[in-house]
Amino acid sequence: MHTIKKMFTFTVLGLLLIGLSTPVMAKNKFVEELEKEQGAVKLVREVQRGGYDVITTEELKQWIDAGKDMLIIDTMPYEASYKKAHVPNAKQFLFPIPDMQTWDIKETDGKSKEDFEALLGPDKNKTIVIYCGFVKCTRSHNGAAWAVKLGYKNVYRYSGGIFAWKGTKYPMEKVK
Repeated sequence: MHTIKKMFTFTVLGLLLIGLSTPVMAKNKFVEELEKEQGAVKLVREVQRGGYDVITTEELKQWIDAGKDMLIIDTMPYEASYKKAHVPNAKQFLFPIPDMQTWDIKETDGKSKEDFEALLGPDKNKTIVIYCGFVKCTRSHNGAAWAVKLGYKNVYRYSGGIFAWKGTKYPMEKVK
């Protein structure tokens, strides 16, 4: 396992050095690929640190269509965005979920980790899917990582979030 990690690290570093040594005139396919790689590596490392799994837009749609028993949590930062459009059956956790060090209620407008746990419910084996806006958003990472830290076993991060959902033109819900 350590050998694989070392090989991966050296490969990433080598690709970064190659990418940094090429002149950047305008966006080109090589620069775009480097940006994709950086985003992918960041996502993988967040998933490894958080101890949760990821789910694609298509997989989540299949679960919804199949009636899978799960809790979907929208962590978008504004109530208006949730009201305007969210993944069907998603519940909102409006306040920012802090990083993994400590839960500081000053950062969450008074919402406690007990409030978050109450939303997640008592069933630690229930499937939980947490999303935000897009892949780079860390709110979904923080939510999924905290769910794992609180003892939930089947936690997924829907990393594409509402932007990916809208991109497929799948049905969305609104709050009237």
